[in-house]
Amino acid sequence: MKQSGYAVVRRPVQWGLALVLMTFMQSLLAQPAVAATATTKTVLVMGDSLSAGYGLGPTEGWVPLTTAKVTQEKPGWNVVNASISGETSAGGAARIGAQLQRLKPAVVVIELGANDGLRGLPLAQTKTNLEKMITAAQQSGARVLLLGMQMPPNLGRAYTEGFAGNFSALAKQYDTAFIPFFLQPIASDRANFQADNLHPTAAVQPQIRDFVWPKLGPLLK
Repeated sequence: MKQSGYAVVRRPVQWGLALVLMTFMQSLLAQPAVAATATTKTVLVMGDSLSAGYGLGPTEGWVPLTTAKVTQEKPGWNVVNASISGETSAGGAARIGAQLQRLKPAVVVIELGANDGLRGLPLAQTKTNLEKMITAAQQSGARVLLLGMQMPPNLGRAYTEGFAGNFSALAKQYDTAFIPFFLQPIASDRANFQADNLHPTAAVQPQIRDFVWPKLGPLLK
């Protein structure tokens, strides 16, 4: 009889515990759905040495400076710098598919073409490669910021004008955010460049960041 009485008393306690456990498990199952709505969005930067920070410390380039600004002003966003020194537009076109698949960025910044121009590569080839990158990014659902470059006049008027024209034509055709010459604020002063006369010094990187930001910032929404 005592055992029977114990069983009778124990049953309501067991049901009570079961209800508590069920409620707890339901709350746990609901948490991933809430967390998924707060997933961090990514800005992917595909560039060459100008964005990879050639000759600079790891936090001195315009991209890491932009990363710090994004962290402060755009919560929920991060920046991935996939820039490589010496990269051409062909290299970027070959790499972007894997980067898009891996990172699923919401914004892609394309800063390529300078090495094509310095090597005198065919303008049509550079344009085709940049177009591949833009269309791949847009087809993945990402917004694009295209950073244009200019070549020195010693390459000839036809080449330099055609080179700059590639960027403006693509930006117009694909309706991207666009900066015609992203080194514009520092390009006219030799003192702003390292000994190679190609790469900006650490001191002027904040100027480049601040020049790019008015076009990049509005894309982070």
